[in-house]
Amino acid sequence: MFTAMGNKLALRSVNTARLIYLLICETAGAAIANHVGGLDMIWVGIVAGLLISALFILIETLMKQFTLRGFSNATVGLLIGVFCAWLLSRGVVNLIEITLTGKLEQLDALVLSIHVILYASLGFLGAVLALRSGSDDFSLLIPYVRFHKESTPGPPILIDTHVITDSRLFGILNTGFLEGNLIIPRFVLEELHIMANSPSAARCARGQRGLEILESLQKNDKFRITIHDSDADQGNDTHDARLMHVSRLLSARMLTTDDNLTKAARLQGITVLNINYLNQALKPKIVVGERITLPLVRAGKDEHQAVGYMPDGSMIVVNNAVNKINTTQDVTVISTLETDAGTMVFSELYEHDK
Repeated sequence: MFTAMGNKLALRSVNTARLIYLLICETAGAAIANHVGGLDMIWVGIVAGLLISALFILIETLMKQFTLRGFSNATVGLLIGVFCAWLLSRGVVNLIEITLTGKLEQLDALVLSIHVILYASLGFLGAVLALRSGSDDFSLLIPYVRFHKESTPGPPILIDTHVITDSRLFGILNTGFLEGNLIIPRFVLEELHIMANSPSAARCARGQRGLEILESLQKNDKFRITIHDSDADQGNDTHDARLMHVSRLLSARMLTTDDNLTKAARLQGITVLNINYLNQALKPKIVVGERITLPLVRAGKDEHQAVGYMPDGSMIVVNNAVNKINTTQDVTVISTLETDAGTMVFSELYEHDK
């Protein structure tokens, strides 16, 4: 439902804009033709307006990956290139006019050609260089000034299917530690929709949980969710490759729980926030000799041992404490052992008379 609604709203808005533009072009073409050639030429103006609007709608379709940020960067680069061409043309053209005046009959045509070449070439180079540059490069043009957006603190956050289906997502975002708009590529929504309709019970449950989490985020005024219309024709690219492409395109941070995606994205210079890494970093570090207050809940593997658990789920084995089960005791850590399942901690009862 979430995917279908997003698709319909986006497509309806774009098609409405295209229809209005088409009508404006045809009306303008008919008015111009009527003014120039009379009523008999109105159909020519309508056809001309239709062709021009079709050309620009085709260009708009081909620019599906071109964002407003890219357009603003290209505009700045174009202005810089045109300014450089203006400075260069004044010197070059004046030199040519002084040198070739009276010696060349087509001097005006040569001067016009040089102007066109300089403005077109430097404008093009400026726009291309600006599109390839990052936001930090623009601070070199205006020292000590950095552009920022008041309404969106921090870069946007791109979330993938793995993290959307993780029940910890809403709680982490609700704490306010992460700032920035949430970006969801449309192909991620489509994947969630496919998962929710899967015949596999586990996969279906994950997909439905992800859609429910997105619905909760959408209803919360703290979060601003943007659906990004990615190019759907990248059939040869993997799901992870498309995620990294969108992240680079939008200069967004990536929020995920996939370790392989995290490593691949960081190799490409993408900032990745992995919830599993955050979970590991928040676990308390237990050191030998540390005193811990621990509730003992069950017997251990050996007859004399009791077992307790830390708030994060870490298990601590207490020697010679089997008679203290179902009580809370102070214990002293005597050793730790790293295993595939995690860290095992061994301790003994704390002796208060020492």
